[in-house]
Amino acid sequence: MDRLDAGAIALPQFEVRVLERCGSTNALLLKERKGGLLLAAEEQTAGRGRRGRRWYSAPGNGVTFSLSRTVRRPLRELAGLSLVAGVAVARALRALGVQAALKWPNDVVVGEAKLGGILVETRGNEREVLAVIGVGINCRRDAGLERRLRRPLASLDQFITVDRNCVLERVAASLAEALQVFESRGLEPLRREWEAMDAHAGARLRVRLADGRVLTGVARGLDGDGGLRLETSSGLRVVRSGRVLSARPA
Repeated sequence: MDRLDAGAIALPQFEVRVLERCGSTNALLLKERKGGLLLAAEEQTAGRGRRGRRWYSAPGNGVTFSLSRTVRRPLRELAGLSLVAGVAVARALRALGVQAALKWPNDVVVGEAKLGGILVETRGNEREVLAVIGVGINCRRDAGLERRLRRPLASLDQFITVDRNCVLERVAASLAEALQVFESRGLEPLRREWEAMDAHAGARLRVRLADGRVLTGVARGLDGDGGLRLETSSGLRVVRSGRVLSARPA
């Protein structure tokens, strides 16, 4: 098994650390409350996805890391961070030869199979926020995990020869660059790029809202703040918190 090695990961202006095992890299960086860190782990025993879902991380099968950075943007704009991170991850993977796409709000997919996920957590105030961006990418196929989750999963080894240190470095560098753009100019410069990589552009979606209701409509890209625009039978709706349950051609 190739090993993650902090010395093999060059990321200017960030301190890179690698742990053999931990609960959650996001939780550790939130506790440290310091920007400019990248923390990767061979195994996370309490990795988390969005809305408290578990992220499975077996040793050697993936790349899982968190990056912390202070961000000076209005609090109302921070919901767009998961979309910014998605663009960065998909951009880096495409440069490596994987045709990754994005599923709103925080999944990286190939076709309908999930390749990776993103979890953004923030702490701070109106002047300065510490953003911790957790990224998990499947590098090697795990048939047992697919059976347990009862859903298709994609892995990088289906498409490219995997060097996990290279993958981590490329993705983290792309993420650092996208965060710099977001801090200086907000979501808008990256919104169109997200839409160009939208796995469900123009599809008819069923979306479960935060209150449990299900909304059906045709995906029409992103609103200015990163909300999902849906063309429904009663007009255009913008979903700012929810989960896509299914997609089919419109």
